[in-house]
Formats: sequence, structure tokens, C-alpha cells
Amino acid sequence: MRAGILRVATYNIHKGVQGVGFTRRLEIHNIGHAVEQLDADIVCLQEVRKLHRREEQYFTRWPELPQAEFLAPEGYEAVYQTNATTKHGEHGNALLTRWPVISRGHEDVSDHRFEQRGLLHVKVLAHGRPIHVIVLHLGLIAGSRIRQVQQVAGYIKREVPRREALVVAGDFNDWGGKLRGAMNEAGLKDFTGERQYTYPSRLPLTQLDYVYARGLKPMGVEIPRGRIWWRMSDHLPLIAEFKV
Repeated sequence: MRAGILRVATYNIHKGVQGVGFTRRLEIHNIGHAVEQLDADIVCLQEVRKLHRREEQYFTRWPELPQAEFLAPEGYEAVYQTNATTKHGEHGNALLTRWPVISRGHEDVSDHRFEQRGLLHVKVLAHGRPIHVIVLHLGLIAGSRIRQVQQVAGYIKREVPRREALVVAGDFNDWGGKLRGAMNEAGLKDFTGERQYTYPSRLPLTQLDYVYARGLKPMGVEIPRGRIWWRMSDHLPLIAEFKV
């Protein structure tokens, strides 16, 4: 923790499991160590399992705690919200924070019945200042993402005071930054300098993960790389720093 600096990470953890069929492997324990290495004040996570009865039976080391709580480093608070309920369990978005939580909220942003999506809204008190953080995982269909961003903008206008700082982070599934204009219209900016490739993790070719903000001064952005990272998930984490 550095004075006056807010370090925000976003990471799609792929439900803590990599591979398919009988070759799949449990990575949630490695992800737990990795989250600590990020050393972020706020960690925004997507594809986080609350429970999954089939995987719990398959993997002998499946954590007893829900993944959000399991991944929270010592001293952090975990906030989780289910987006999707399936035959064997449920999963959604989570936020881990070393700063105190003031309030939390949620809104369903599902655009059609085949994809269950939602936003997680957490207000924290960081460096003596209230900061709102919205965690997103947008849909796979381009038209859905446009409508979801419009819904998010409406939510922000309704629920987040204009004078208070805001961060919106997550997996936007936004190939080519096509949603950047709509996010800018909502008053949110991201790092538009050098492209930040986060997907696929083994050989990153595009950016799907973003950190947008308003009311905070951008300081820099980074992406951890290397074999340890591409083995844990199909996404790489993205870390952004702001001056509060």
C-alpha cells in the first residue's frame, strides 16, 4: 500500500479450473498465491465459483470455502455476487479489498436467456475518500454488450454520485475496444496508449479486460506475464494504478 495510490487489478479466473474433460486441473490454489503477488488494493474477479457439486467431488483438494473467500489475502474483505445458477452450482463476480467496505449493490444485466450476467457494485473508503467500484463480465454477443453498457451507464447515473470517484473493471469481451466510445460518453476513461493484450493468456492477441475510471488520475498499467500466469487461466490479469 502506497500513500495516495490506488492499485486495481481485474482478472477472469476461469472458475479456478483449466483444461477440459479428464485433463482438467485445479488451479485455484495457484491463483490464490497469484492474487497475493498482484499486491492490489482492489481485485476485481470474474467467473468465480460459489459452489460446484460435481467439481467438488472430482477434485480432492477443492476448497471448503467459496472461491472469493478462499482467494482473499489476509486482511482483505471478499464481496461476492452470483450471476449464473447452473445444474451443479453457481458463479459470478467478486471483489477483494484491503480497504473498508461501505456498501454493496447488484444489478442483473442479462440480455437474453442464454447468458446470465450481472454487475457487482461495491463502495469502499480508500485514503479517506469514498470510491465506487463496479465489476463486470459482459456477454459474448456484440449487440448484447452494447445494450449492457447502456444499462451500466444508466445504473451509474442512478446509483453513483457524480462527485465521487468510480472504477469500472472486468472482462468486457470487447474485441478491438469497440465499447470505448460508449464508456467515454458515460464519463469513464481507460489507458488508451500501448495496447494491453490479455487474451488468450498463452499467446495474447487482444485485450478483453479493461479498467475504466473517473475522478482518479491514471498513473500506469501493467500485465503480469509468464508460464505461471498462462497456466492458471485463459486470461491474464490487468493492473491499473491511480492517484487518489
